[in-house]
Amino acid sequence: MEISIRRVEPGDFEVIARHIGDPLVFPGTLQLPYPSAEMWRKRLAEAPDSDYVLVAHSGDTFLGFGGLHAAAKSPRRSHAMHLGITIGGEWQGKGVGTALMKALLELADNWLNVFRLELTVFTDNQRAIALYRRFGFDIEGTHRAYALREGRYADTHSMARLRVKTPAV
Repeated sequence: MEISIRRVEPGDFEVIARHIGDPLVFPGTLQLPYPSAEMWRKRLAEAPDSDYVLVAHSGDTFLGFGGLHAAAKSPRRSHAMHLGITIGGEWQGKGVGTALMKALLELADNWLNVFRLELTVFTDNQRAIALYRRFGFDIEGTHRAYALREGRYADTHSMARLRVKTPAV
């Protein structure tokens, strides 16, 4: 399977709403089931310039998406971004996450000059944790009872990656 990565477009709202609504996807996110296509249309149309969202696809098949988002509005946090990624249930474990991570890190390191990347992941999502570790993320802490998921409170890890290479002068 050939995986292609591109920037998200406003017209992607329907496929993203279906993707997030997948019972194999939304429990691993902080999204709710039954997402509204209209909410996703507005979210994509009104996204801040500081959001960089990429879509993975193979031909006409949507595989997943990921993004980089400003960690905070404070200029003192301008060196940091939050990374989020989600892969369709049937495409997990097939290289889609790796392709998205490579593209997001290339963007963060070589074009946005991001020093610190942060993310939150459920502690039982071993596949995602292994992916993040492969790309240099370390667990910095655990949030107990962080989010309600399927009627129970679930723990998450806070993970981060610090870029060790500085840009050449």
